[in-house]
Amino acid sequence: MCDQDHFEDDRQQFEALGLVTRKQFGAMLGAGIAMMLPQVANAAAVTEADVTVKTPDGVADGYFVHPSTGTAPGVLMWTDIFGLRPAFRQMAKRLAESGYSVLVMNPFYRVKKAPTAEQGSATAIPSLMPLAQSLNETTHMTDAKAFIGWLDQQPSVAKNRKMGVQGYCMGGPIAFRTAAAVSDRIGAVASFHGGGLVTEMPNSPHLQAAKSKAQFLIAVAANDDMRSPNEKNVLKETFAKVSLPAEIEVYTGAAHGWCPPDSQVYNEPQAEKAWSRLLALYGKALS
Repeated sequence: MCDQDHFEDDRQQFEALGLVTRKQFGAMLGAGIAMMLPQVANAAAVTEADVTVKTPDGVADGYFVHPSTGTAPGVLMWTDIFGLRPAFRQMAKRLAESGYSVLVMNPFYRVKKAPTAEQGSATAIPSLMPLAQSLNETTHMTDAKAFIGWLDQQPSVAKNRKMGVQGYCMGGPIAFRTAAAVSDRIGAVASFHGGGLVTEMPNSPHLQAAKSKAQFLIAVAANDDMRSPNEKNVLKETFAKVSLPAEIEVYTGAAHGWCPPDSQVYNEPQAEKAWSRLLALYGKALS
């Protein structure tokens, strides 16, 4: 599900390598406090709001941000196990400033409203496992349909262009299943240090995603690749068999969880590389 319980080992390793300082680590221990992301060149003015979306299981709380004028491709962003928090709002806003209408939801709305991790990304993983275990293939699919349907109702979302979906850690497999659940609307899928993309089950997320019509970006943490070295090969072979474009890369020196700016192992150079590849994917697949 989520390998972020390796964060302390990774933090020590990457601190030793000079990739994160103890001061940076300490500064990020507050509840969801994120480092500032680099500014977007020629950033679009954006409008942002807290929103609610009705689903078959209740009412989900989330955050929606989009360019203030015109229409833009919709993007659904799935969080990691730490849920909806300032870091993901910051990431969504940055993407909106780049020309997208972005919805990021609280995946654990069935249990509690955001924030769901009391200490942000410093929250102990075991305390969050009951939240993660409240989700399954069925909730992934029903939520995906509800959230994409909501996006399609927004006047700021371009109806004549495909949507994107991206996920972090546990959000990776949910992004894959979103592509399967709403295959007619999803044109691009991105997974960053996704956990559980490939399983031995017939409903494995990678097999479901292979039935979509999307293009893929799969950014793999170096330590995840060390633990599961064949997963990238399975992904490459699976998408190649169905002729779906897929950029699959192991990010050297990047530990699991390196992309969100409040992560204990945030790696800005590699996070920016992943971000640039995301923009390239969306620019190609959602144009």
